[in-house]
Formats: sequence, C-alpha cells, structure tokens
Amino acid sequence: MSPADALDDENTFKILVATDIHLGFMEKDAVRGNDTFVTLDEILRLAQENDVDFILLGGDLFHENKPSRKTLHACLELLRKYCMGDRPVQFEILSDQSVNFGFSKFPWVNYQDGNLNISIPVFSIHGNHDDPTGADALCALDILSCAGFVNHFGRSMSVEKIDISPVLLQKGSTKIALYGLGSIPDERLYRMFVNKKVTMLRPKEDENSWFNLFVIHQNRSKHGSTNFIPEQFLDDFIDLVIWGHEHECKIAPTKNEQQLFYVSQPGSSVVTSLSPGEAVKKHIGLLRVKGRKMNMQKIPLRTVRQFFMDDVVLADHPDIFNPDNPKVTQVIQNFCLEKVEEMLENAERERLGNSRQPEKPLIRLRVDYSGGFEPFSVLRFSQKFVDRVANPKDVIHFFRHREQKENTGEEINFGKFISKPSEGTTLRVEDLVKQYFQTAEKVRRFRESRQNNTNEEDDEVREAMSRARALRSQSEDAASALTAEDLMSIDLAEQMADDSDDGIIAAANKGRGRGRGQRGGRGQNSVSRRGSQRGRAGTSLEISTQGRGSKATTSTSRNMSIIDAFKSTRQQPSRNVATKNYTEVIEVDESDTEEDIFLTTFKTDQSLSHFGLSQDIEYCSLCYCSKSMLFIHSVYNSLHLLIPDSQSIRLPLFSPLTSTSLFSVSVTLFLFCR
Repeated sequence: MSPADALDDENTFKILVATDIHLGFMEKDAVRGNDTFVTLDEILRLAQENDVDFILLGGDLFHENKPSRKTLHACLELLRKYCMGDRPVQFEILSDQSVNFGFSKFPWVNYQDGNLNISIPVFSIHGNHDDPTGADALCALDILSCAGFVNHFGRSMSVEKIDISPVLLQKGSTKIALYGLGSIPDERLYRMFVNKKVTMLRPKEDENSWFNLFVIHQNRSKHGSTNFIPEQFLDDFIDLVIWGHEHECKIAPTKNEQQLFYVSQPGSSVVTSLSPGEAVKKHIGLLRVKGRKMNMQKIPLRTVRQFFMDDVVLADHPDIFNPDNPKVTQVIQNFCLEKVEEMLENAERERLGNSRQPEKPLIRLRVDYSGGFEPFSVLRFSQKFVDRVANPKDVIHFFRHREQKENTGEEINFGKFISKPSEGTTLRVEDLVKQYFQTAEKVRRFRESRQNNTNEEDDEVREAMSRARALRSQSEDAASALTAEDLMSIDLAEQMADDSDDGIIAAANKGRGRGRGQRGGRGQNSVSRRGSQRGRAGTSLEISTQGRGSKATTSTSRNMSIIDAFKSTRQQPSRNVATKNYTEVIEVDESDTEEDIFLTTFKTDQSLSHFGLSQDIEYCSLCYCSKSMLFIHSVYNSLHLLIPDSQSIRLPLFSPLTSTSLFSVSVTLFLFCR
C-alpha cells in the first residue's frame, strides 16, 4: 500500500493543486490557439476522476486581465461541465465567510448557495496577469465568482496594511486553515513585509491542531534587490506553501530549513516562453492532508505541447568551426540543421502512445556565435520546418556573450566617487509621490497662513481708510476756507513748479529704487543734508516741522514740506490758529524690493494747524515707499478736486528733492487722496 492510499479515508482532504494555466495564451495562433483550453479540460477531468474535495488554483487562470469572449466562454463551459453535479461536498466551512469573501456581492462559498449545484468547488487567488484593475477593481475571477463557478479569495483591499484571514475548512477530524494572498507588486509587498505590515491571523481555538496551507503568487527567485519575496518573510507556523507565478515545475515539496515549512511550486501548465524553465515536464499535484500529515502526488499532464531546447556554443568546437573559413556560415547552418532534426526525433518517440498530445512540438536552438562568427538567416532556415514545428519563426536564437576585457590595472574605480546609499535604502516611486504630496501640503498651509495675514492687513487698511474718509469732509471744509491771499500763494507755487518741471523729469529718468546722482539718501535730516551721507536701514530719522509763525530760512525753503506750499506769503496768518510743533520718529527701510507692497500704518498723535484738524492721522507705508517723483507729481496735481472752484494745484519743486520733502509729499498725498 502506497503512502497516499494509507491516508485515504473520511478524514482526508484531497486537493488538486495547479497554477498558471494562462487561458487564452496565443488563442489567435493557428497551431497553438487551443493549447490552454485543452490543458484546462485535462486538469478538470483529473479532478473529477480522482474524486477530489476541491481544486486549488494559485493565480493566472487567465493570461489577460480582460479575456476575450472565446476564452471566457470556454472557461465557463469547462467549469460547468466538470464542477457542477449532484455529488455532495464532504467538508464544511467554519470561518466567517463575510470576511473571507467580503469584496463579493455573494459573500459565501458557491456550494452552499441554494440556487447552485456544485460538486467540485474551486478556490483561486488572482495572479499578476488577471489582477483586479479599473475604477471598480474587478478581474475575470470576479465574473466567475458572480456566476457561481469560482470562490475568489486572498484579495487585499488595502495597500498600506494586509491582514490575511484564513478560510477554515474541516473534514472529519482534519482541519485546514487556508491562507491566500493575490498578486501584489513585489517591491511593494517586500517593503510591507520589511515594515511588518503583513499579518497572518490564526484561529483562537486549538491553533496547533490546524494544518496551515498558504497560497501565494509572487516572484520566488531573486530578480532584484526587492523584486522578489524571500521565503524567510513568511511565518514559521505555516506547514505548506503553494507558490504560483514561477513557471518551472518544482511540484515536489522542498523544506525550508530556516522556517521549517515546505514549499511546492507546481509551475505553469502551458509553455508561455521558450526558456529553460519551461522545458521541464509539466505536472499538477494531488495533495492529501490528514491531521498534520500531508502527501503530494505528482500527476503529469498529457496534453501539454512538447518543448525541446538545446544550446550550441560555436567557440567550443574549434575542430568543426573556423571563423577564417569562408564557408564557415554554411557549416554552422548544416550543424544546426542536424541538431533540430535530432530534437524532432526525440519528440516523435515521446509522443508515441499519447494521442492527446499535439503533434507539432516547440523547438528552440540557442546558438552562441561569439568568437568571430556571423549568424545566418533565421527566416530562411525556419522555412524548412514550417510543417513540423509549432514555432517556425523562432526555431533559432542567436546570441553572443559579452567579451570581458582584461584587467590591466590601469582602470579607474569610479565607484569611490559615487556616494552609495545606506543599506536598505532604495529609491521608490511611492516615496517620491509621498514626498510630493507632503510638500504640497506644506505649501497649502503656507498659502493659507499668508492669506490669513493678508486678510488681517486688509482689515487694518479698511479701518484706516474709513478713518481717513471721516477726515476728508473736515479737510474739504478747511480747504474751502482758504482766502484769496492763500490762492495767490498757490499760484506762486504753481509758477515755481513750472520753472522746475525739467528738473523733476530728469531726476525721474535716472531710475527707480534707491536714488542716484545728487539726490540725498532717504535717511538724511530734514533741516540739513549733512554732506552726502546716506541713511541706513534700521536707523531713526527725526523730522521736524515748524509752525506757521516761524520764519523760513534759505535752507528750509529748499526742503520745505507740501504743507508749507499752502501757506500764505504774508507774515501773519489769516486766522488766529495756535502754533503747534510735532516730531515723529520713522524707521527707514533701505531694501530694494518693490514687487510686493505690504500695507502697514504709522500712527502719530499730531494735528494740522493749517486745517484745524486735531484727530489722529494714519499714514500708509505705500505712500512713504513710493519712489517715483513723476507719480507723486501727477497725483498731487489732482488735488484740485478737493478744493472747489480752483485751478489745478501744481507740485512745488525742491532742488534737490530730499527724503524729508519726499515723506511730506507722501503723507499729504495719502491724507488728501483718501
């Protein structure tokens, strides 16, 4: 009695295991179009003949995420033919099915559906070829699940953390915890394992009495630093791992000595690439589980198209191939012809007695022509085997190994000039995207804070404008109270301005920003220029304005303020107004930035005796910071709007125009314009 027969009783699970069927591969090819459908028919027939409890598929049932109508129809036809019937299912499910199949509209196994009659349930995870995509994250397995033919499990709904909840099965005294994880990009899953974001949940009761079976569809062999999943990442309580995605058939369980579990790699059931791994004979497995014991029986597939591969290195046969021979190409072609004929003879011998196996085999001869040889025409060579092989277009594959240069010791080690990242550090697109959104969030917060500050400043400006409007009516009354003698003095000021227009235009054309030529710095004193000394940022400038009763000197006449221009030429004031002196300390800003203007207010407890104003006045730094004399001149000439029945008031010019007069112009402009 074989070990497998010793396990067969009412307590034994019989599970047919297969992976990577790739339905629909090359379905439009005249020779190989039906290979996948024929092999699936054989797999399902073997499940029925061996009276299995269920079929376990390890992903890539379909070759494409959106299979054609022909492929989908053939799959449904075969599942209905072999998996539906009156034979009762001998095992039960103990786990919460709403958790195992929560992403389905019908969160329960198909054989428990009262509207279906299932004899062989099919449990399957998705692979990288038939993974969920699109807005609804659907795959072809979801269509089969909705139709009631397949139980799709092992689907992760999160990309940040994975909790694998098992499907708990029981037959007699044998209990199986079936874990599944559908295909996830290897780099992402690798990082999640490293960050301990993958958790395999275990039953709370009698956790040591369960046979833990895990189905995964990832790279097992190392294709890069993180482009695979090491077996050491998996939990050590697992008993058997069914590994999909790898096409080389290694279905016999091998023990991982570190984690102490077994790994079975069934491989693909169809040849999808002409590589050495695909040349291994194809099998499926019949897994028997009783208690904590298991047995894997290899079942060869008889309907798989034969595939033979051989390698030829021309440089290894110097007695046959001489690159200096002018007819060496013909010699190589004849040698390759003999090799292909030999492989065809082997295929014919193996096919004897198996009528279900396709007649035309797959042949691949790889020729390494390095060493000074030249390849011949592959197309012309393949025409000789059109009716005998299934792949006449690529029977021969020429390649050449790169010749390694001898190390003369003079080579420069560029590695020492390159800063290598620390161990475990990799550049990932996900990290770049995360950094981008983090930066965008910071920018958004900065804009919001700046907007809030701007709104607060706007509120302050509006308050200042409202106060200025309140003063406007009083200033209009004061302006209307000017006497005829005052208007005469204004005409005199206009005449003075006409005489000096050319001076202002010339000064304005010298540029914006900090003054050039003979103009004094902004930090100069209002009474005396004190040479050519410039003011500096952060220094204080004291501006002193005398009352109307004081006498003007020659120095002050050149630097007098705008308010002085409205004074009468008489020595005595027209009205008895108390003389007031005021002094204000201003912080000077020597920055050259003119693009962004921030509105701030300067308060001073002063009153204009000329207009009879005794309220506080707010000055705007916008006016103070204006540096274009033409702009001040043109705005000031519009002040006649404030004085009814008068002609345009011209700006009196001062040669040279100092910072004191500039400040006076700015203050007066803001006061009257608002």
